[in-house]
Amino acid sequence: PSVPTVHLPCFLPQELEKAGLLNKTKIAEGGRKLRKNWNPSWVVLVGNSLVFFKDPKSQTPSSWKPGNSRPESSVDLRGAVVQWTNDLSSKKNVFKLRTVTGNEFLLQSETDSLIREWFNTIHSVIDRLVIPRSASNVENSERKRVRSRLKKFILKRPPLQILQEKGLIKDQVFGCHLEMLCEREKNNVPRFVRLCTEAVERRGLETDGIYRVSGNLAVIQKLRFLVNHERAVTTDGRYMFPAELVQEKLNLEQSEWEDIHVITGALKLFFRELPEPLVPYGFFTDILETVSEYRPFVLPSLVLSMPPPNQDTMRFMFSHLKRVMEHSDSNRMSTQNIGIVFGPTLMRPERDNVNMAINMVYQNQAVEIILNEFDRIFRPSNFTSL
Repeated sequence: PSVPTVHLPCFLPQELEKAGLLNKTKIAEGGRKLRKNWNPSWVVLVGNSLVFFKDPKSQTPSSWKPGNSRPESSVDLRGAVVQWTNDLSSKKNVFKLRTVTGNEFLLQSETDSLIREWFNTIHSVIDRLVIPRSASNVENSERKRVRSRLKKFILKRPPLQILQEKGLIKDQVFGCHLEMLCEREKNNVPRFVRLCTEAVERRGLETDGIYRVSGNLAVIQKLRFLVNHERAVTTDGRYMFPAELVQEKLNLEQSEWEDIHVITGALKLFFRELPEPLVPYGFFTDILETVSEYRPFVLPSLVLSMPPPNQDTMRFMFSHLKRVMEHSDSNRMSTQNIGIVFGPTLMRPERDNVNMAINMVYQNQAVEIILNEFDRIFRPSNFTSL
C-alpha cells in the first residue's frame, strides 16, 4: 500500500544525515572474503541506513541528482562497526564498515577532512542506534519488544526512492549543484555564501588564521544540518524550505555561531560538497595549463566561458578573499596562505590521477594568480550585478 503523502515531510529532517561521493569496495559478504573492486559511489546516510548509488559520473555530472538514480544497495547500520584501517588497502584515508550480517566495505576519499567527517558521522549514527545490553531477563524482553516495534516502524517508513520521487530531498543547500541552487534562489550567488562572507567581514577580517584555523566540527555539522533540513511554518501556514530559511531565518550573529571559525568552516564545507566544484571539471585542465605556463591573460576568457553562477560566485568569493588578504598584517592570511586553503576547495580534477601532488601545487597557484589578476579577470562590464 502507498504511504500517505501527508506523512512524508516529517521523515526527512530526522533521517537524512549526509550525502556525497566516496570511493567504495565490498571486501566480504556474509563473512566470505571478496576481491577488492574500487568504484566511485554516491553515498547517502539516511536514518539507520547507508545507501549506495551507482557512480553519478556515469551520467552527465551537471544533471545528476538522487532522484535520477536508483539505489544500488544499502547497509543497515544497527550493530555495525567502523574502524580506520591501514593494512587492507594501499590507498590512504580508508576506513572499514562491518555489518552484523558479516558484510564488509571499505570507504575512501583523497580528501582527509571529508573522509573524517564521514567516519565521525557514521560512528555517531551507529552509537545512536545501540540498544544497551543487560543480563536481566526483564530488560532482554523489553529490548525484544523495542526491536519489534522498530522493525514495524522501519517497514512502514517510505523508501528512499519514494522520498526522492516526491522531491523531498532536492531542496538541500549543501551538496546541491550550484546551477540548481542558484536557479531555485533566483540569484547567481548562493545566499549561504553571502551570509557567511558578510559575517566574516563584520567580525573576522582581523582574526588570526581566518579560514586556515579549523572550527568545531560538531558545531559546523549542526549549522550544515540546520541549513539543509530545518523547516519552519510561516504565518500563512505554508512550509518554508532551506533556501528561504537561509535568507529569512538564519542569523549567524546568534551566540551559537559566535566562533567565526565555525562560519568559515561551514563555508569551506559548502564548496567542498558541491557535486561539481566552483571551477567546473571541464575547465580544470585549462586552468592548470594556464598556471603552469603562466599565461594569466587567458584567464578572463576561461572564466567568461563558465556558467553564470560559477562566474559570479567566483567573482564574489575572490572579491571577498581580496578583502581578507588586505588585512594580512593582522590575520596572517597572505596570498599564498589563501591559495593553500582555497586551491583544493574551489577546484579539483574529475578523477584522481598520479599527478595529484603536482595538481595541488598548481591549484594553489591558480588561486594566487586569480587574486593578483582580479581586476583584469573580473572586469565589471563582463558580469551581472552582484
